[in-house]
Amino acid sequence: MFIELMPLLAGRTVLITVAKVDHKTLHVNIVPAQAKADENPALTTPLTYIGSPEELDAELGKHLAGYVQVHQQAASTLAEAKATIEAAAKAAHEEAKRKAEERKKAAQKAPDKSVPAVPAEPASTSVGTANPTEAASTPASGSAPGLFGTNAPEPASTQPKGGLAL
Repeated sequence: MFIELMPLLAGRTVLITVAKVDHKTLHVNIVPAQAKADENPALTTPLTYIGSPEELDAELGKHLAGYVQVHQQAASTLAEAKATIEAAAKAAHEEAKRKAEERKKAAQKAPDKSVPAVPAEPASTSVGTANPTEAASTPASGSAPGLFGTNAPEPASTQPKGGLAL
């Protein structure tokens, strides 16, 4: 029984309790103690075995060997998963940092868009003339058909003049 416990004892303390249930039955608990404060609680799951002294002598060693093997596999799997998650988090952090730096550089290289490139023309004050936007959207009578061969007038704008439409 203690030979099977040696791999588990390499990294932690193991508590063993034995209690007599009745005149023919014993209750054995094998509880691995927590090795680190941030360790997964699954690694402290106890092995409990109830049986006669003869059954315990014959079978506890086999059950204990299987328990230790599963415990070591779980510890290894948890360590691998933690390392993978930490590596992925680090890579995501580095990628976000790189993209932020690229956006910062692009913003520094972009021209200032608050100054218009072409000065706006003053609005016409003469009566009977359309402003440039209206003239461009309304074809003159007798002119060539529109882009798709129709002379249908365009729908009226739903945006009030001088205001913002949301």
